[in-house]
Amino acid sequence: MNHWSFAISTWVLLPGLAAWIGAGWICWTIWHRSGRRRAVGLLEALRFLLITMLGFTLLRPEIVRELRRTERPEVLVLCDASGSMKTKDIIQTNGVISRAQWLNQERGRQPWKALEKAARVSVENFAAPTAGTDANRTKVEGTDLAGTLESALQRHPALKAVLLLSDGDWNLGKSPIGAATRFREQQVPIFSVAVGRESPVPDLILENVAAPSFGLFGEQVTIPFLVRNNLPREVRTSVTLTEGGREAVKKEIVIPAMGELQEAMIWSPRVVGEAALNARLPVEKEEALPDNNEKSFRVSVRVETLKVLVIDSLPRWEYRYLRNALARDPGVEVQSMLFHPGMPVGGGRGYLSSFPNTKEAISKFDVIFLGDVGIGESELTTQDAELIKGLVEQQSSGLVLLPGRRGRQATLLNSALKDLIPVLLDSSRAEGIGLQNETALLPTTTGRKHWMTRFDPDENRNEELWKQLPGFYWSAAVEKSRPGSEVIAVHATRRNAWGRIPLLVSRPAGTGKVLFMGTDSAWRWRRGVEDKYHYRFWSQVVRWMAHQRHLSSREGISLAFTPEAPQVGDSISLQATVLDQSGYPIQEGPVNGRITSPSGRSERLQFTMLDGGWGVFKSSFGPQEGGDYKIEIDAAKSGRKLETRLPVVQPEIEKQGRPVNAQILREMASITGASVASLDGVKELVQKISLLPEPKPIEQRTRLWSDPWWGGSILLFLAVYWAGRKLAGLV
Repeated sequence: MNHWSFAISTWVLLPGLAAWIGAGWICWTIWHRSGRRRAVGLLEALRFLLITMLGFTLLRPEIVRELRRTERPEVLVLCDASGSMKTKDIIQTNGVISRAQWLNQERGRQPWKALEKAARVSVENFAAPTAGTDANRTKVEGTDLAGTLESALQRHPALKAVLLLSDGDWNLGKSPIGAATRFREQQVPIFSVAVGRESPVPDLILENVAAPSFGLFGEQVTIPFLVRNNLPREVRTSVTLTEGGREAVKKEIVIPAMGELQEAMIWSPRVVGEAALNARLPVEKEEALPDNNEKSFRVSVRVETLKVLVIDSLPRWEYRYLRNALARDPGVEVQSMLFHPGMPVGGGRGYLSSFPNTKEAISKFDVIFLGDVGIGESELTTQDAELIKGLVEQQSSGLVLLPGRRGRQATLLNSALKDLIPVLLDSSRAEGIGLQNETALLPTTTGRKHWMTRFDPDENRNEELWKQLPGFYWSAAVEKSRPGSEVIAVHATRRNAWGRIPLLVSRPAGTGKVLFMGTDSAWRWRRGVEDKYHYRFWSQVVRWMAHQRHLSSREGISLAFTPEAPQVGDSISLQATVLDQSGYPIQEGPVNGRITSPSGRSERLQFTMLDGGWGVFKSSFGPQEGGDYKIEIDAAKSGRKLETRLPVVQPEIEKQGRPVNAQILREMASITGASVASLDGVKELVQKISLLPEPKPIEQRTRLWSDPWWGGSILLFLAVYWAGRKLAGLV
C-alpha cells in the first residue's frame, strides 16, 4: 500500500496555493505580452514548472510504502557463549555452578517452547570462542553485543521479539545502545535475562605479571605484578615464583579488602638461556575461581658486557669509588677520562687520552657518566656534546650527569645537551649549595618502587635502608624538574616555590635515557658496610640505562623495540642500528626486514634511515594476533643479519569473576519497550512475549524533499532555463 505524506498545515498550504496560482498568472501574462512568442512560451512554462517543483519540495513530500508481513513471526533466543560465562556465581541447592552451566540447563528445559504456537522460535549462540586451546589461540576472543544484535536484525526480517540470555559483558565493537535504537525503529523489543550476580565473585586474582623480555646472568631482574582482591577481608598471602618447578622467590604481601596491590619481585637468574617461570598465589578457602591465581611467562637470560665511559675533571671521591665499583663489576667494561684543570689529560690503564670524537668511536659505549666537566678549553667541545646527544637519542645509550663544586655542567646549557638535562639548573649558583648539617636523599613514591633504588626485595625494608644511608653536605643548585621527567629522589630538607628540590631525576631522550644525580656524595653510603650499597646502586643504574640497547643484538647489528612487552593492537616501533665490517655506522641502506606472525603469515618491513649518520633505521608494525613473532633483518651491503623473537601478549578481555553488567541490559530493554528479569524470571518474560501483538506492517518512507535525484533535477532545469534565456536574447 502506497500513499503520499506531507509535513505542512492547512494555514500554510492555502497561502502557498494562492502564491502558486499567482505565479502561473504572471508567467502567462509575460508570454502574452511578448506576442505569444514560442521561445518565451517554452521558457515561461519551464519557469512555472520550476516554481511548482520548488513549492512541492517545501511541502516535504514523502512516498510511504506499507509492506505487510507474509512470513510467520519469529522470536529469537540469543544465548551468550563467551568466556565470561564460565564464571561460577550461581548458587543452587546442589552447589555453585557457572553461568554457562545454568544456561545449558535452561536450553534443556526450553521454557520458550510455549511460544511456538504463535511464532517460530530460533535459538542461537553468540561470542563462542574458536576451537583450540588458549595457548594456541591467536585471535582476540571477545563479545561484540552490538554486532550480534545488528546481524540478527538483518538475518531475521520477521522478528517479533528477542530474548537475550547474557551477563551483559561486551568488550568489542560499538555500544549496544545504538543497536537497541535500530530495534526500536523496527518495533522489535529486546527482553533480557541477567545471567549471574551483580556483585563481584569472592576471588583473589593475579591480574598481571609484567616481566622484562630479557635479563642478565647473575644480575637482579625486577618482575612487577598486580593482585586484585574481591574478598570482603584483608588477605595476607604470598606470591611464589618458580623456575622449572623449583621455588626461586617468595614475596609476602598484604592486599586490602576489595582492593588491589601492585608490587614487584626480585629474581636472580642463575642459568643462561630461556627461563620458563611461573608466578602463583595460594588459593584462599572462600575463592570461587581458583584458576586465575597463576601466570606463566618466559625471560631470556643472556651474558652481556656493558661498555661504560666515565668523564670527569678533578678525581673527587665520588669519581674514585664509582670507577672502582664499575671496574670490579664482571659485567662492565669501563674506560675513563680526566680533564685536569691546567694539566694534560690524565692517563693510565683504562684511561683515554682524548675524547672519542667520532660516531664510530663513541657508538660502542652503552652508558656515559659526565662529571664536573663542561664546554670549554681543554674540556668538551660543542661537537663532542652533539655526539653524546646523538648517541643517547639514536643509539639508545644512557647518560648520567654528576655535577660538582666547580660548576662546569652549567656550560652545557649552551650546547646540544641542554634539552637532555632532566632538571632546570640555577645558573646564578653554578657551584651548588653547601650545607652546614648533613642531609639525605628522600625517595619519592615513584622512587621507592624503582628498580634502580632497590637495595632489598622487601619494600618496607628497602625504605628503612634508605633512611639509614649517610647523607651529603653539598648539592647542585636545582630549581625544578622539567616536564616529562621522573623524580626518583628529592632533597630531604630544602624546598622552593615548586616544592622539594629534585636531586635524582630521570628523563627519556629519543630512544635512550638521561639520569641527573644532584649530589656527589653517594660514596658516603660505604660507611660501615663498605661497597654493599654504593656498588649495587651504580651497578643497577648502568643496567637500567643500557637495557633498551641490548634487547636483541649480534655483532655489528642490534634491534631495539618499543614497547618492550607489546600487546595485540599496539603500534610497535623497531629501531635497527647497523655497523659495517670495520665497525663504522653505515651511511646508506637498504636494510630489509621480514616479520612472520605466529600463524605463519609473513610480511616485509620497510626500514627508513634516520638523519644524523648513526646507522639507525626505523620501522613499525601493528600485531593483530598474540604469540611469538619472528623478526629477520638483513643489511646485505654490510653483511649483517639478525634474527630474533618478539613475544606479543594476547590480552585477556574475557574476564571471569566480574559482576553482571545489568545496566546495559536494562537500557536496551528500556529503549525497545521491553523488560529485564533475574534468573527465576524467564517464564515471566516468555509470558510477556506471548502477549505481544502481531508485528505491524513495515513502513518504508522515500523522502522526496531530501532525495539527491530530485534536487539534481531542479538544478538541471534551472541551468536549462538560464541558458534558454541567453539564447532567446532575454538577458
